[in-house]
Amino acid sequence: MFRPRSVPQASPDGGGQDLLPLASHQAARAGIGLVPEGRRCFAPLSVTENLTVAARPGAWDLARVYALFPRLQERAGQVARTLSGGEQQMLAIGRALMTNPRLLVLDEATEGLAPVVRGEIQAAIRRLKLEGLSILLVDKSLAEIAAVADHAVILERGATVWSGKMPALSAEIADRWLGV
Repeated sequence: MFRPRSVPQASPDGGGQDLLPLASHQAARAGIGLVPEGRRCFAPLSVTENLTVAARPGAWDLARVYALFPRLQERAGQVARTLSGGEQQMLAIGRALMTNPRLLVLDEATEGLAPVVRGEIQAAIRRLKLEGLSILLVDKSLAEIAAVADHAVILERGATVWSGKMPALSAEIADRWLGV
């Protein structure tokens, strides 16, 4: 089994808690909101049902998610399987926000989406950052990450090969590790 060299720490009270041994529902209770690669919406449920099934008390509610993604409000009664890929991704992000996370983990948030939809999702991520939400963004696109990230970590085969503030990520480092 793969064990990272450094184990992420988080807990609802701000203290350290080893997240590695936790089941996914326990990590969610610790304040981790996951938007997995591949969206994984509940296909037979409506947009509203997908959002409310994950709801936990806090600042994020239907009105706030609909304000972030107005297209979801337009399709509130539509079943998830009939949404476009971009709409499903917005729904997956909205569902994670409805858990009122302390940390939002986005895995390949814009992969395979049309440029216009990518832009909408990137704008939402920038807005979430400006509102103070902690975000862990996993992506292959350095340009997309650089637009929102303060800090970057480059992994190769599960090991950290570079870590630092975004301004320190030089073209030389990017070329060496990312082939950009």
